[in-house]
Amino acid sequence: MASEVNSEETGLVFHPMDQFIVEPLFGDGPVLWYTITNVTLWMALSVVAVVLLLVVGTSRRAIVPSRTQSIGELAYGFVYKMVEDVAGKDALGYFPYIMTLFMFIVCANFLGLVPMSFTTTSHIAVTAVMAMGVFLTVTLIGFFKHGFSFLSLFWISSAPLPLRPILAVIEIISYFVRPVSHSIRLAGNMMAGHAVIKVFAAFAGIAVIAPLSVLAITAIYALEILVSFIQAYVFAILTCVYLKDALHPHH
Repeated sequence: MASEVNSEETGLVFHPMDQFIVEPLFGDGPVLWYTITNVTLWMALSVVAVVLLLVVGTSRRAIVPSRTQSIGELAYGFVYKMVEDVAGKDALGYFPYIMTLFMFIVCANFLGLVPMSFTTTSHIAVTAVMAMGVFLTVTLIGFFKHGFSFLSLFWISSAPLPLRPILAVIEIISYFVRPVSHSIRLAGNMMAGHAVIKVFAAFAGIAVIAPLSVLAITAIYALEILVSFIQAYVFAILTCVYLKDALHPHH
């Protein structure tokens, strides 16, 4: 109660985590599994952005590309080269899947920087589904391609024999932790950056420190633009690393 009175007197009432609350898009009822929420809206807008960029924007391909076509071609070449370099040429058959992940995350991250928007990739529920999808996909690929010899991924034959069982346990644990780290890394970075921006924005109304607050917001916002791309890149390149393990499990 005392903290509420103090915050009312100082005028420093702000809740930087409120921007991550999932709310129904229509009405004020409870959020159920079928409820259309703000997350639903901004995920749909991310999909629309990907379609506009890669499908509509490149539908009229020309020798001298338009700006949209140039961006689409740059993204295509960037991810294609990443898959080839990290996972090998035999992984190029899975390029559409990795390209889809990368473009969705990039568009969702950048849309989250629009004022009054919602950052879908800041929610672990969203990133965990993508990470679990990657985990299950590469695991199934590993077993389909190699059968039970895929388990050789956990047996480090180059290590001394007494250490191999211990290392095998460590490898198994690290393998099953992959979807956790894969999802938390993306969600944590996106949530932290937006929360910091909101904190500095709350001080912009105080005349004495308003200029410093605006400068801090500008600097962090510029950093978040870079982070939005880097986190999509990290998610995609880790997917390539996991795919490489599935295609070439032998140490």
